[in-house]
Amino acid sequence: MSSTDEEVEKRGGVHKCTQDKLDRPSTQTHHNNVMTSLTTKDPKMDVAISLLSPGSNLSMRTLSTPSPALILTPQTIIPLHGNNSNSSTVSGETVALVHPPPGHHQLVPVDLLPDNTILQVFSHLSTNQLCRCARVCRRWYNLAWDPRLWNAVRLTGELLHADRALRVLTHRLCQDTPNVCLTLETVVVSGCRRLTDRGLHAVAACCPELRRLEVAGCYNVSDEAVFEVVSRCPNLEHLDVSGCTKVTCISLSQDSLVTPPTSPPSPQQCQQISIRYLDMTDCFSLEDEGVRTIASHCPRLTHLYLRRCQRLTDEALRQLALHCPAIRELSLSDCRLVGDFGLREVARLEGRLRYLSVAHCCRITDVGVRYVARYCPRLRYLNARGCEGLTDHGLGHLARSCPKLRSLDVGKCPLVSDSGLEQLARSCPGLRRLSLRACESVSGRGLRLLAAHCPELQLLNVQECEVPAEALRLVRRHCRRCIIEHTIPAFY
Repeated sequence: MSSTDEEVEKRGGVHKCTQDKLDRPSTQTHHNNVMTSLTTKDPKMDVAISLLSPGSNLSMRTLSTPSPALILTPQTIIPLHGNNSNSSTVSGETVALVHPPPGHHQLVPVDLLPDNTILQVFSHLSTNQLCRCARVCRRWYNLAWDPRLWNAVRLTGELLHADRALRVLTHRLCQDTPNVCLTLETVVVSGCRRLTDRGLHAVAACCPELRRLEVAGCYNVSDEAVFEVVSRCPNLEHLDVSGCTKVTCISLSQDSLVTPPTSPPSPQQCQQISIRYLDMTDCFSLEDEGVRTIASHCPRLTHLYLRRCQRLTDEALRQLALHCPAIRELSLSDCRLVGDFGLREVARLEGRLRYLSVAHCCRITDVGVRYVARYCPRLRYLNARGCEGLTDHGLGHLARSCPKLRSLDVGKCPLVSDSGLEQLARSCPGLRRLSLRACESVSGRGLRLLAAHCPELQLLNVQECEVPAEALRLVRRHCRRCIIEHTIPAFY
């Protein structure tokens, strides 16, 4: 036979082999049909996933097929040792792998795990991850929407369509209990700038057991949405509306701001809100009248943060002291209209106050600090940075009256010197954090006294201070756990 004939016969053999493969029945087509029959559709869940997953395709409306660990393609067996070279092929039928051969340690397919184990894994996932898991298969869909996993909803992303996401999620969570979700207690959508009142209306309508709501940075949220939430969620205890510049009041009455202060309160205005934690940082529109309404409706407040609410005056603090005697933490940083009279009202909180921040309140002097020191002996934290009227005299009163002080910031107080540090070191041996940044009158003598009397010091800030490196080495030698923040090249 000539070489040409051999080549033709080889080609014919190849063609014959190819034809045999084409004539075989397609088991892969049958497998795909089986997979299609197991597919479950849920358009609402797809909408939620599309909202929570950037770049997802809305046209894909079906859940994934069951895990391929148990149903294998006709020509593949899962390798027992994770080595692809050891895999064998089987032709003509689909193979179900039930038990590995004895003596082999195979990785357990996830579908063999019991429901309780998968639920335990799901409990550590975020909201968007949990929604993605619901699309894997029918079993995971049912497990992912177990009510025990939906105690909290946390959404992030500036471009996220938060209104639609909250509406779809709350609607799905209400399927077992129509029109109400009894398990959801926490909703965090901080930083979702596309959130509007419509999203909070959906939460308020479906989540009567809500206890925690954080919408920080959502500047489209207004008083109307906040009113809807606090009126429909009687158990709400934690509310963060920092950065919501349209929010001016927290109350159970929509006409609270327009009602004259001299008129008698209506029965609705006398109702109380159970909020204990309220953060209204950067709510620039908040005024004294708004604080009066908040104080009268929220007498259980223990934590209140009003940073950079620059329209507030001492009258707002008078209302707080009058209606909210349980306040333990109060922040008034950058409220530049607050002065000594306001601190005198704060001092009426007496032994309950633990945390006070009056940073950059330029009208505060030794007089206001003396009031706080005299009537709040259990004070643990004081931030008076930038209060240029504070001197060694006020610092001495504070040290003697608050011996349990743990953290103090008197940075940028140019009248604080070594004399004040000496009284502080001798009276507050448990001091742990101290900031003296830009205190020009502080020298090495004050730091040596701190090193000798405050062995528990953990943080010392002496940036922009002219202190010798030897004094800092002494502090490091006596306070071994202390972190020193400085701008002295000679100290290393």
